[in-house]
Amino acid sequence: MKGHILIIEDDHDMCEMLDFGLSRRDFTSISFTGGIEGIAAIQDTKPDVILTDINLPDINGLQICKEVTAQWPDIPVVMMTAFGSMETAIEAIRVGAYDFITKPLDMDILGVALKRAIDHRRLKLQVRQLSDVIEKSQSFSGLLGESPAMKELFSLLERIADTETSVLITGESGAGKEVAARALHSFSRRKDKPFVAINCSALPDNLLESELFGHVKGAFTDASQARKGLLLEADGGTLFLDEIGDIPLSLQPKLLRALEERTFRPVGGNNEISFNVRVIAATHVDIERAVEEGRFREDLFYRLNVIKVEMPPLRKRGTDILLLAGKFINDFATKQGKEVKGLTESSAKKLLGYEWPGNVRELRNAMEHGVAMTLFSEIIPEDLPQKIQAHMGCGPFQETKNPKELVSLEEISQRYISHVLKIAEGNQTLAAQILKIDRKTLYRKLQK
Repeated sequence: MKGHILIIEDDHDMCEMLDFGLSRRDFTSISFTGGIEGIAAIQDTKPDVILTDINLPDINGLQICKEVTAQWPDIPVVMMTAFGSMETAIEAIRVGAYDFITKPLDMDILGVALKRAIDHRRLKLQVRQLSDVIEKSQSFSGLLGESPAMKELFSLLERIADTETSVLITGESGAGKEVAARALHSFSRRKDKPFVAINCSALPDNLLESELFGHVKGAFTDASQARKGLLLEADGGTLFLDEIGDIPLSLQPKLLRALEERTFRPVGGNNEISFNVRVIAATHVDIERAVEEGRFREDLFYRLNVIKVEMPPLRKRGTDILLLAGKFINDFATKQGKEVKGLTESSAKKLLGYEWPGNVRELRNAMEHGVAMTLFSEIIPEDLPQKIQAHMGCGPFQETKNPKELVSLEEISQRYISHVLKIAEGNQTLAAQILKIDRKTLYRKLQK
């Protein structure tokens, strides 16, 4: 079920029609014909949304909205209003109504509005309870998440952590590949031995070879003393080869031989040295395409890709974004000595609507920016980086694959005008300036 709706409507036939229409759209509902009776039932019925008419025999919908906002601020109120009463609708928004629907009712539009109100309530509650959610959420040695993608990832990591098998971690930049590699190491039998990481794209060919295999004294200019290299530094532990897809083709045969025979020769040396490491590699490139194009050796690919772990991008992790944001806010608030407790609801919506091309790394930087910028106990949208502030997300569109949940262009226009009027606090002259139309055109649209 999508949610439970408490209906307050003095027309019995309308109540029956609403109950029937909502049940067909997977809502449950309970109806009352009086405002006082409806308010008295809120505590026991625990609705997700209150749907009320404005004109009632005992108290009107505006009074109901004020009462609900005061006693149950987490329950959104959706008003039903007749055509031609836009001023009343604006007044309803002012006293705290989440939305309004004009009569005669279109049940599909009402269903979408109620679903939005329920989503709004759940987000509001989640933002408020963020600290508790973070403490109770699933984690795996630094990785945090409640989304299905992350639960599946945790299950895989748990199964392969205490093995000697080579692992290839794929995923976009900033998705947390090194965090996953460290998690595998910390849960393995090698956890008390070194975890050594190297970024294969950060060094030129000759330096990368020396970093990995070490060199003997005099092997090249400036080699004034011998160096043992990272394969030996990681001996007994884990070697993490980050961005393995960028390793030079000329160096790949030597790395392959070392991994297969577990011995290597330092640069400029003649003696074979044995080593014992577990290799975890990571890349953000399509390494299989690199193999097809001859930029990466197929035999090395199969040596590294015994088990493949794919890190999900942040944009596909749903409200994990808020979990991670809360953790980063707590971390940076402590570090910066500021009393920042979390996000406002509007900031949370901004984060959930953003695409996060830089993934978790970008989110972390955004929260550091927000904590540094805010003057309040919660991060407001203006505290976020400009790129996130400016991102419009899906705006008035409903992100859905169900055609029945999509709304008409007229409905989008109607909602946007009401939103502008709300921001302008009912000032039609200011609203017309924002909409870039004259006041008479705005008046005609309101009348329509």
